[in-house]
Amino acid sequence: MALETMSGVTELGGYHVVVMDELREKHPDKFNESGAMDYKWFEAEIRPHAFVYVRQDKNSISFTIQDGPIKENGLNGCQVDTLIHAARKMIAGLNEKFPCRENACAITKLDEAIHWLDARARDREKRGVEGTSKG
Repeated sequence: MALETMSGVTELGGYHVVVMDELREKHPDKFNESGAMDYKWFEAEIRPHAFVYVRQDKNSISFTIQDGPIKENGLNGCQVDTLIHAARKMIAGLNEKFPCRENACAITKLDEAIHWLDARARDREKRGVEGTSKG
């Protein structure tokens, strides 16, 4: 049920969300009858440009996480913050259906986490070390 709240989401934390079910419809030649995909094609054509993947048919979400600093390794994944954005989106969606104080508190704390991580990034940008392994 939580992943249903991701229906229609096209972006999380600034990263495009690939809906695998739609990918299968758009590129049926890249999937076999059992639903397995051509992974060489996926690794060459999809993964280098998108890092968040949702499979509604399997109630699954997955992420490719950035490996190393962007300025040193290039953009190769999403940030850990993206997981927080996904959790917030799912809990907010559940809270619309089943509102309660606990969900509202959890959403507030996730908003706070996003705020502090953004503040950290702004500070690192100001100091000229964002995207590097320097402190």
